[in-house]
Amino acid sequence: MFSAVARIFRTPDLRRKIGFTLGIIALYRLGSFVPAPFVDFGNVQACLAQNQGTSGLYELVNLFSGGALLQLSIFALGIMPYITASIIVQLLRVVIPHFETLHKEGQSGQGKLTQYTRYLTIFLGILQSTTLITVARSGALFGTNASAECSQLLTNDTWYAVLLMVITMTAGTGLIMWFGEMITERGIGNGMSLLIFTSIAATFPSSLGSIWAAKGFETFLLVLAVGIVIMMLVVFVEQSQRRIPVQYAKRMVGRRTYGGNNTYIPIKVNMAGVVPVIFASSLLYLPALIAQFNTPAAGQEPAAWVTWVTNYLVQGDHPLYMALYFLLIVGFTYFYVAITFNPEEVADNMKKYGGFIPGIRAGRPTAEYLDYVLTRVTLPGSVYLGLVALIPLVALALVGANANFPFGGASILIIVGVGLETVKQIDSQLQQRHYEGLLR
Repeated sequence: MFSAVARIFRTPDLRRKIGFTLGIIALYRLGSFVPAPFVDFGNVQACLAQNQGTSGLYELVNLFSGGALLQLSIFALGIMPYITASIIVQLLRVVIPHFETLHKEGQSGQGKLTQYTRYLTIFLGILQSTTLITVARSGALFGTNASAECSQLLTNDTWYAVLLMVITMTAGTGLIMWFGEMITERGIGNGMSLLIFTSIAATFPSSLGSIWAAKGFETFLLVLAVGIVIMMLVVFVEQSQRRIPVQYAKRMVGRRTYGGNNTYIPIKVNMAGVVPVIFASSLLYLPALIAQFNTPAAGQEPAAWVTWVTNYLVQGDHPLYMALYFLLIVGFTYFYVAITFNPEEVADNMKKYGGFIPGIRAGRPTAEYLDYVLTRVTLPGSVYLGLVALIPLVALALVGANANFPFGGASILIIVGVGLETVKQIDSQLQQRHYEGLLR
């Protein structure tokens, strides 16, 4: 293992790529602590210290921005607008035939889809930065029960100050997008995912330190032990796949023989990744967000539906919230897998190149068989996603450590998934230059 790591740094090209990637990551983390114009840095830090255990409606976005959202920094929006834009463009392929045509055109079509994703990212950055600044001006960024300091986060709330803050945060989103593309092109690859990995990993030390300070050393060791076990189980499931055997018939083209080899179609247990968790979280945040903006002034009685939403759909420790969260993740997993994996398209491609599944006729029977296998494999995958996403909520109900519990939910899925992918990237680049890779 140590000799493989030494080979990485002895390879000039790979050493240069890793150095470039680390430099971009350092700039990204630096921007997370630079406050946006007209933001009262002292009041923001005081509110963060008071609300260390709760992040309100913005917990997921704050997680993906590495804590930059609640600090109102120039990188406050983080990578979230790009993630949302990518998911929207991917879903629009089902609705808009032109997008599906571009997807099938190869590199040129993919370039146009990437350009659409960039434009949509900037639009979402403008929208989200405007919403964030509006919430900060209203004093509801840290919840309705926050102190007076948390309602005075901006030193100037005139129209030109708000416009400058929106432009700054949107420009920060564009810069983060460029950082990710530079890592993909000139670094070790997988740029956007590495930035998300960096944001989440940056919150681990403070989260574990908060658990140690609040619950003691014994609870800290217990959380570490549970976290290691959870990480091992997540690695096991993320690497699990159902391999469907495929055989290709021999073809004679001139004097040469093509085909005749055996391969397989890998169907992962968790084909949807972390997207269903993001979908379910976003959908569950909507009622709480609407209720927050409909909260009456002090001394007035809130509406019955606002009270119900506040009691059942804001705090994650209620059984109704957990049940809805779990069912939404299961449903969104099936929905997203159905969009991203098309059995008919796979069956047509196999038939075009003379491939078939042993015992299954080519064409429609193959598509039906693939759909049958996909439906069965997706069930344990969706249940696994739901259970992993419930870990922080269970931690909240048991030890009151929701935001401070790092080993669960979207964070552990992204940390493990991106970590495995990055190791494979480095391993493949090592094998191009040496006979031995990083993994054995």
